[in-house]
Amino acid sequence: MTSTPPSEGEGCHEHFGATPMSAEETMVTLDARGLNCPEPVMLLHKAVAELSPGQRLLVIATDPTTQRDVPQFCRFLGHELELSEEQNDEFRYTIVKGA
Repeated sequence: MTSTPPSEGEGCHEHFGATPMSAEETMVTLDARGLNCPEPVMLLHKAVAELSPGQRLLVIATDPTTQRDVPQFCRFLGHELELSEEQNDEFRYTIVKGA
């Protein structure tokens, strides 16, 4: 099943798979495309707060400052930046919430 962009006022939504998953396997997606600093990190902070430890968050952004901000956010708050990549002018980050 594919995710759809968030409606106004929404920034984070569950990505549902075909089979039930544990909290560690469930991926939540934060679509921050089109938002500029500081909005992506503000939404990231809110989204991570709603996760369980070990749960993954996929962040999709178009603001190049996220290349600096997301790794620093993870480092300072004890989360794992599992993946950081750029694809088609979009920046994608997979974050695993720390304890």
